[in-house]
Amino acid sequence: MCRWLAYSGSPLLLDTILYKPAHSLIDQSLHSRLGVETTNGDGFGIGWYTDHADTPAVLRDVGPAWNNRNLREIADHVESPLFFAHIRASTGTAVQQTNCHPFRHGRWLWMHNGSIAGFHLMRRELCLLVDPALFFDIEGTTDSEVMFYLAVTLGLDQDPPGAVARMAGVVERIGREQGVEFPLQMTVAVSDGESVWAFRYSSQGKSRSLFYSSRVDSLRKLHPDMAFLQEVSDETRLVVSEPLGDLPGAWNEVPESSYGVVRPGADALFPFTPQAA
Repeated sequence: MCRWLAYSGSPLLLDTILYKPAHSLIDQSLHSRLGVETTNGDGFGIGWYTDHADTPAVLRDVGPAWNNRNLREIADHVESPLFFAHIRASTGTAVQQTNCHPFRHGRWLWMHNGSIAGFHLMRRELCLLVDPALFFDIEGTTDSEVMFYLAVTLGLDQDPPGAVARMAGVVERIGREQGVEFPLQMTVAVSDGESVWAFRYSSQGKSRSLFYSSRVDSLRKLHPDMAFLQEVSDETRLVVSEPLGDLPGAWNEVPESSYGVVRPGADALFPFTPQAA
């Protein structure tokens, strides 16, 4: 599978989150504790938003994140208030740049950990459900990218949680028509540059790990000597496949079959159920 993180809050150098924590995403690319695989070396990607462009920037490569000099260089010099990072362990599709996350369409970023079981049985039918105007934007061969464009087709611009629920409903319906008992396994992050939605769901009810950081104001009270907590705003939040360290009180597990939204103001968690499209 894969590991990923989504950051939203005070503008930070990417290095602060990608490299500096004790169990950073770069460390996880070699030593994942909670993933299906210990090593996630089949490519990586980062996507970030700035005030200078209407669409996010994306950098992706097929090599492992732990020794990529370009990623190290970017991380030391790029600052962003909202960014995604993903390290890939392929579930069978090719190791190529177009299969690395995050995927981008317009202002949207999308990344996924998990798989569509029996994707080879469903791929044609799922692809035919993508809006024809979007179909040729699909560059790679992954189930993750097809999921993204299905969500765009099903209304991501207007209703992100509803679009992802309808996408999940389509995948489960077609999967079960093909005799797949548990078609979908997913933790997904999606953003329009202002909000971040994060989803944890699987057909089997045994989803991959997903955590969110505690409120910064609460953590300051617990750890008043931590300089990082004094430097970031109360709006700062992380959503991660696995915790970046062992700081007491810092991490909370996203409940099974749930999604959360991170945006200015109060964040919230909601139940997630696939819907018929």
